[in-house]
Amino acid sequence: MPTSPFAPNTALDRLMLPVDVPTLKEAETLVSRTEGKVGVYKIGMELQFAGGLEFARDLAADGKKIFLDVKLHDIDNTITKAVRNVAKMGVVFMTLHGYPKTMRAAVRGLMEEGNPELCLLGVTVLTSMDEEDLVAAGYRGPLADVVEARTRDAREAGMGGIVCAATEASNMRSILGDDLVIVTPGIRPAGSAAGDQRRVMTPEDAIRAGSDYLVVGRPISQAGDPGSAADAVVAEIEAALG
Repeated sequence: MPTSPFAPNTALDRLMLPVDVPTLKEAETLVSRTEGKVGVYKIGMELQFAGGLEFARDLAADGKKIFLDVKLHDIDNTITKAVRNVAKMGVVFMTLHGYPKTMRAAVRGLMEEGNPELCLLGVTVLTSMDEEDLVAAGYRGPLADVVEARTRDAREAGMGGIVCAATEASNMRSILGDDLVIVTPGIRPAGSAAGDQRRVMTPEDAIRAGSDYLVVGRPISQAGDPGSAADAVVAEIEAALG
């Protein structure tokens, strides 16, 4: 079975750091303190509304791998056109909510732009949600069934990968094989607080479960020495890879 063109090559490649800060100055500081220590910088909504899109372009132009975490979901035409523009930014990853029509529209936009270097990621179920949250949102099936359905939809749509909890990575890997990458948020090194994440796992366990990329935020960004904290996570990843 072919390996995804977006598969990571090294332990360092696998570490994604969210730049979840309110200002560009803080973002620049965090990137500077972790230079060469992480594989991918994830730009989320908080920073996007404070100049983060241009910051993402600048980092990409500087040779850094960028994950634009926009979680798009809209009518087909809007999604297609938005993805065409994102494909011109030089970022490597971007997210959409894992609804079938949304993902198909996104893949169409990517094909129209002719940029095979952008990995579209379908978000299955946010790692801050549990069974009770899904019921409150109107879903009837168990959480695991929703994640599996959206994973199958992502594969059928031609996406580059999915975002799911590390606790679900093993089962989703059996569905995806090596064709799509699996990105897992909610990663917490041993001894770290879970915060607002519900479905968490350590870096070592996540890699062994089948995750390709690990999103590790506060344990690194809020550490006294973010660079050293990132080194420790990479060491855990290397241990898991054996």
